[in-house]
Amino acid sequence: MSGPRSSEPTTTSEMTGSQSLVRSLEAVGVDVVFGIPGGAILPLYDPLMDSEKVRHILVRHEQGAGHAAEGYAHATGRVGVCMATSGPGATNLVTPIADAYMDSVPMVAITGQVPSKSIGTDAFQEADISGITLPITKHNYLVTDPAEIPRTIAEAFHIASTGRPGPVLVDVSKDALQAMTRFSWPDRIDLPGYRPVAKPHSKQVREAARLLAEAKRPVLYVGGGVIKARAAAELRQLVELTGAPVVTTLMARGALPDTHPAHLGMPGMHGSVAAVTALQKADLLVSLGARFDDRVTGKLDSFAPHAAIVHADIDPAEISKNRTADVPIVGDAKDVISELIVAVGAEFAAGHRADLTGWWKQLNDWRETYPLGYAEPPAGEVSPQRVIERIGKIAGPEALYVAGVGQHQMWAAQHIQYENPNTWINSGGAGTMGFAVPAAMGAKVGMPDRTVWAIDGDGCFQMTNQELATCVINDIPIKVAVINNSSLGMVRQWQTLFYNERYSNTDLHTSVGSRVPDFVKLADAYGCVGLRCESPEDVDATIEKAMEINDVPVVVDFVVHRDAMVWPMVAAGVSNDEIQVARDTAPQWDRED
Repeated sequence: MSGPRSSEPTTTSEMTGSQSLVRSLEAVGVDVVFGIPGGAILPLYDPLMDSEKVRHILVRHEQGAGHAAEGYAHATGRVGVCMATSGPGATNLVTPIADAYMDSVPMVAITGQVPSKSIGTDAFQEADISGITLPITKHNYLVTDPAEIPRTIAEAFHIASTGRPGPVLVDVSKDALQAMTRFSWPDRIDLPGYRPVAKPHSKQVREAARLLAEAKRPVLYVGGGVIKARAAAELRQLVELTGAPVVTTLMARGALPDTHPAHLGMPGMHGSVAAVTALQKADLLVSLGARFDDRVTGKLDSFAPHAAIVHADIDPAEISKNRTADVPIVGDAKDVISELIVAVGAEFAAGHRADLTGWWKQLNDWRETYPLGYAEPPAGEVSPQRVIERIGKIAGPEALYVAGVGQHQMWAAQHIQYENPNTWINSGGAGTMGFAVPAAMGAKVGMPDRTVWAIDGDGCFQMTNQELATCVINDIPIKVAVINNSSLGMVRQWQTLFYNERYSNTDLHTSVGSRVPDFVKLADAYGCVGLRCESPEDVDATIEKAMEINDVPVVVDFVVHRDAMVWPMVAAGVSNDEIQVARDTAPQWDRED
């Protein structure tokens, strides 16, 4: 889906711009589009009905279309496609477009626009969606000439899927969709100025290998770029060659199996003590497809103070953006890691290899002393962490897990064991509430034979749960675990810790005594199966019952302990050295140091 197919005929007989657009989508291999029709894009929907290659899924809100396209792209690695009309339809795509931009998700958003002669007149349902999305797209187009449609679609898919992936917007005026044109498919894509670098500079790779061979306390800091590059196998080979410890960011969960002995877990604000501290004490960080995000670094000037930095990224703009790299490498993670394996092997063959025994002794001590865990709730109440942990165990490592944003997202990142890449899907950079249900829907469309669990909060779920109707009507049997603490949980956690337990506007009234709404009744109203679990003894049986239902979506209302918190935690804006394992409880480092 990254470019035009050579088998496509160059020109055909006359057709409308809309027919040309459908033909173009077929040419780049699109098999599914998520969208909603409206006035400006209505001409496109007529020929779309006749396509035997492109399936259109009618969503209930344009935001759902965008997140579904993201979920499809995350799960399959192919370009996700969403579609909306002009004005409010297009602006409802802004959030998923921004989300895709932050998380480097390959997506093409196609929007209708008012007729070209009406652009700029404040016509009915007019919005400058190209201007609005300029900062949050890799590139965008306003097409007013129907002859430009095939070339534009070919370029849009090429840009979205190459280099650092990301969203591309194609806005097409209504008259361009209605006008007659000749379909002319480009025989090549010529984009002066767009030359993403894939192959790394070999001298830089050799220097990185030299540092890695010499380092006494190295850490491989692995980001989402390794997932995007489909480089998990190469990463594992590098890890086993070097014996270096690995941390995987929120976007890289599954890049290395959690059960691998070199894996220290997730770094960052809610990372494991071993992962966070390893970065702080390292003498070398080899960053692969990560961007030194503030949620990983904490207070930037105190992050990894003793470490030399090797920073490999496909996007040159990311290198040295937050932390100056001693060895910058621009290139695709798969190519970088492959070449690094060869270069490190040469260093080892020449007798250059540091002894990591002492480093691993210290790392294992941190791992054993401060393992990831959670406090048990009061008797009779359900632990949210245990619910998520058991979903992971019962559904297994082949299932896909899609999270909303908040406490449940962090617990899902911490307490599900990820053994395979592309099985963890979440909104990392933007942190978009409402992501889970539509993204799970898109992931299930892309991977229909896989079990897909949406791990959602009762706040997130109420933002986009209307897409359950889409799932029922289109036979998309996702499973939704609503972690119902009757609160905006992460906000409430911050209010507990930093606002003297003043719970301003975080009570959602969704559990015992209120149930507004009753999630089981809501699921039933949508044609789903609704289940509820309120007792710790029923957790496994409820999950197993949900696993047995595979013909319709299942929604499980897990009524959980309200005051459960996400630990460990590094408060915003402080050094990672100040990590806490529980409230007012920090690790003691004296004996290790």
